[in-house]
Amino acid sequence: MRTATHHPLITAPCNLWPGPRPTSSPVLPSGSRRPRRGALVVRAAVVVEQEAKTKISLVRIGTRGSPLALAQAYETRDKLMASHSELAEEGAIDIVIIKTTGDKVLDQPLADIGGKGLFTKEIDEALLEGRIDIAVHSMKDVPTYLPAGTILPCNLPREDVRDAFICLTVKSLAELPAGSVIGTASLRRQSQILYRYPSLKVVNFRGNVQTRLKKLNEGEVQATLLALAGLKRLNMTENVTAILSVEEMLPAIAQGAIGIACRSNDDKMATYIASLNHDDTRLAVACERAFLETLDGSCRTPIAGYAHRDSDGNCVLRCLVASPDGTRVLETSRKGLYALDDMVAMGKDAGKELLSKAGPVCNSVLWSSYMFWSAAFINKMDEQTAALLWKVSFFLVPVKPEAYVGLYNLQEDECRPIRSVFRVFKFI
Repeated sequence: MRTATHHPLITAPCNLWPGPRPTSSPVLPSGSRRPRRGALVVRAAVVVEQEAKTKISLVRIGTRGSPLALAQAYETRDKLMASHSELAEEGAIDIVIIKTTGDKVLDQPLADIGGKGLFTKEIDEALLEGRIDIAVHSMKDVPTYLPAGTILPCNLPREDVRDAFICLTVKSLAELPAGSVIGTASLRRQSQILYRYPSLKVVNFRGNVQTRLKKLNEGEVQATLLALAGLKRLNMTENVTAILSVEEMLPAIAQGAIGIACRSNDDKMATYIASLNHDDTRLAVACERAFLETLDGSCRTPIAGYAHRDSDGNCVLRCLVASPDGTRVLETSRKGLYALDDMVAMGKDAGKELLSKAGPVCNSVLWSSYMFWSAAFINKMDEQTAALLWKVSFFLVPVKPEAYVGLYNLQEDECRPIRSVFRVFKFI
């Protein structure tokens, strides 16, 4: 707490009564006692404290409350303070912690509780309601369509995009014995692990970085994979056993990138954060997200992509889409000018190619909805409601049920629920 001597309107305690102390005061009524010197100091301190509390921050940064999210928010704050002198003053920037759906539900896979937007929705709502001025997001969590009334004009310089392998017993994925359990919440990691090492077992593994490392140390799993960017931002790289190359584990779309959003009508905030933008990162993220948008990808869809500038200054894009069990992985690549229009076109073209090759594996409406919702609709809804919803999905992307046999290596009896759903279409 600031003391009274720091307030410009209050003199130091030693100067409260300059010269000899008077025996009486013409100001105080007869019989009144002069307040003790200490009481004046305390009251002055209260005034200072109240003034500090009522001071309005120039920028309120909205963020999740995890250690990594806070590290990213503080990084944003520090860059704003360094770039704008008025924001360097005490109290000019406030950090507001907002709990998201993804933070509240930790006992279910991300795919089962809604996919994209789990870690951004409540923060975006606070932004639109005026409770915060800017929102700091991990770009890999941001849906391809921003909420109406918001813009995202800034990406901070990208951190290392690679994944880190963390294990207490061996030095690499290849050294893990058959049947070893790997924990991850990412279908992207799961599919690529099982594609290369089908003898391993992958289980859902939620929580922040510290929680996952604690579970690993307690023996819940034999190994885990984490984004190297997060470990670097938390100064926790001493936990890394090995760093996986992008050839072995293609990163998530926009992995390692931070995005800063504001309201579309807030020119002042847009100017503040646009000054922090790192153009190379912004272009690479735009390229990768164009690929993701073309596939209509979500957390239910194992999709990976990485765009970067090569030694010649050109953009190189590598993309991947897979089935969750790793039995089918499709890849493609592009190379072109490192310019926004060219890179967005590359991302869209790569997405169209994999969409045409993979069919239902690429479309979240299809492969995830048909597999995930079939049991939910048939078991929990009346037949009329289920039939109506399935018909909507059918007209969105019509695909024969036989497509799932090859995609998921299903047996005939496993295809019956899917076939029964498609039979409904003939009668409604």
